[in-house]
Amino acid sequence: MKAMRIILSGGGTGGHIYPAISIANELKARHPKAEFLFVGARDKMEMEKVPQAGYKIEGLWISGIQRQLTLKNLSFPFKLISSLLRSRKILNQFKPDVAIGTGGFASGPLLQMAVSKGIPSLIQEQNSYPGITNKLLSKKAQIICVAYDGLEKYFPKGKIIKTGNPVRQDILNIEGRAIEAKDHFELKHNKYTLLVLGGSLGARRINTLIEEKLEFFQTQNVQLIWQCGKLYYDQYKTFDKTEDVQVHAFLNNMALAYAAADIIISRAGASSVSELCIVGKPVIFIPSPNVAEDHQTKNARAIVEQGGALIIKEEDLDVDFENEFSTLVNSKEKQEHLASGIKKLALVDATSDIADEVEKLLKI
Repeated sequence: MKAMRIILSGGGTGGHIYPAISIANELKARHPKAEFLFVGARDKMEMEKVPQAGYKIEGLWISGIQRQLTLKNLSFPFKLISSLLRSRKILNQFKPDVAIGTGGFASGPLLQMAVSKGIPSLIQEQNSYPGITNKLLSKKAQIICVAYDGLEKYFPKGKIIKTGNPVRQDILNIEGRAIEAKDHFELKHNKYTLLVLGGSLGARRINTLIEEKLEFFQTQNVQLIWQCGKLYYDQYKTFDKTEDVQVHAFLNNMALAYAAADIIISRAGASSVSELCIVGKPVIFIPSPNVAEDHQTKNARAIVEQGGALIIKEEDLDVDFENEFSTLVNSKEKQEHLASGIKKLALVDATSDIADEVEKLLKI
C-alpha cells in the first residue's frame, strides 16, 4: 500500500501557519508513514517556521491585495497566474491524496488548483469573520472546519463542521502549575502577574500603553511578563529586569507563561483567542484595528458577549484602561466570572476533530 500524501497550505501570519502544523502533527502521529508537503508564500514566515517543525515547504510568488490603492496591486495578477501555474506543477509532482488549507493568501492558488483537479479538499477557518480566500474556496472544498457559530452566512451550511482551532498541545495541561511557572520566570508569589501578548511580531499600541502604565501597574501591586515582539524588543529591552518588569521578544515556553499569569492582555487573533479559552484566565482583549474586515474585534466580541472577557478598543485606551484594569485586579469575583466564562467556550479537541474529518475525506 502506497504511503498517504497530504499537502497543506496556509500562511502569511502565525495564525494560519501554526494551525496547519498542528493538523500535520496530529495526522503524522496517526499515520507515521504519510508524506507531507507544505506550500506557502516564498517571502513569509512559513518558509522558516515550517522547516523548523520538520516539514518540507515549497514557496509561491504571491501576496495579498492591498486595501489601499497602491502600485503593489499592479503586480497581483502576474503573481496570481504564476502561483496557479506553480501550484499545478507542485500538485502534478507530489500527487496528494488530500489538500488542506488554513487560510491566508498563500493557500488560495494551491487549493484552487487542487479542487479543480478533483483532489479531496478541506479548509479550516480560524476567525468569526472569514477571509476572502476561504470564502472563495468554500464553494468547491468538501469540508469547512470552523471555530465559531454563525458562519453559514458566509459558507455553504451543509459543509460546515464546528471543530474549533488547533492549539499547541502543551497548554492543555497548565492546571496547578502556577508555583512552578512563577519560579521559572523568577516572579514574586505575593503579586498579581500580568501577561502581555501582542503576537510574535508585537503590537505597537499595546507596547506604548504598557510603557505609559508602568508606574500605574506598580500602584496596583502587579508584575509583568511583557512579550513586546521581535520588531520592538530593541526599543523596550531597557525596561527588562527593572522593578517587577520582564521584557521578552518572544516567549518560548507559552505554557508556563500562561500558567504564571493571573490576568492577560492580548490581541484577538483567532489562534490567540482559542488558546485563551483553553487557558481559562481573565483576559482584556485589545483587538488590532488594522486587519481585514476588523475580524479581531469580531473574534473578541464573540467571547465578550458570552461573558468570557473584557474588550477595550485602541481608541478608548487613554480613557478606559486604568479604570477597567484596576476594577478587574481588585475584584476576585470578577476575575473568577471571566475565567469560568471563557473556559466554557474552549474546544479542546479541535486538532483531533479536524484530523477525523481529513480521514473521512481519505475514506480511512
